[in-house]
Amino acid sequence: MKRIVPILLLAALTAAFSSPATAQHENTSIGENAREAKKAEKDQQKASKKLGKQQRKAMKKYQKAQRKAAKQQQRRPK
Repeated sequence: MKRIVPILLLAALTAAFSSPATAQHENTSIGENAREAKKAEKDQQKASKKLGKQQRKAMKKYQKAQRKAAKQQQRRPK
């Protein structure tokens, strides 16, 4: 069970952030649209970077648990 949790967490996070964000309102002036587009792109990159960091951290935690479980398995006499 403990091995499945990180994989499910990664799948849920990936699915949650794979859908594009929608704008709350639309500006009509050209300058505002460009500014909003830059801000939206920056926010999207920031969210993507944060998600990647969370995924890497979860994967490292999962791999550490796998190594620990393998080590415990080797120590147990049969």
